[in-house]
Amino acid sequence: MKLSDADIIEKIRNGDETALDFLYKKHYRMMVSMILRNNGTEQEALDIFQDALIVFWQKAKSDDFKLTSKISTYLFSVCQNLWRKELDRKRKFEESDKEDSEENNFEQQEMIKIIHDCINELGESCKQILTYHYFDGMSMEKIAEKMGLANSDTAKTKRYKCKKRLDELIRSRYTSSDFLD
Repeated sequence: MKLSDADIIEKIRNGDETALDFLYKKHYRMMVSMILRNNGTEQEALDIFQDALIVFWQKAKSDDFKLTSKISTYLFSVCQNLWRKELDRKRKFEESDKEDSEENNFEQQEMIKIIHDCINELGESCKQILTYHYFDGMSMEKIAEKMGLANSDTAKTKRYKCKKRLDELIRSRYTSSDFLD
């Protein structure tokens, strides 16, 4: 089927959706190629092209719509504009995500430094057991063996007491807002 631009606009104004099918089949490859060349995916291209067709359909239905170029040029321009907006949105999202990640990493490093500083004040055996368990991920059995303790239950008890002392030390020096800023 061969339709002129005027025929397509007439079909749209009459609510004939075959005009959309025609436009889709005729121009899809060109629009997808443009988006793929500009870092888009096939799915993103499909979404953008469908949005462009909706924009064109809505404009063409209007009585005061005057097409000053070929439909293909109009659709290409709409797709380009929609794709630029999508790229801007993605770039802003990625920048925001990166900033959040950097901020979280900094806050995490700060908390680890505070905890290490307080652990260093607890004494050598508490420092060892907490470091082995929380930072090195050792099992209680391995900690008991490494520290010469009777068994894993003894290591658990010691870890519990050391952690309680650590919590008290941190609470005495810092407020919860120090960790939530």
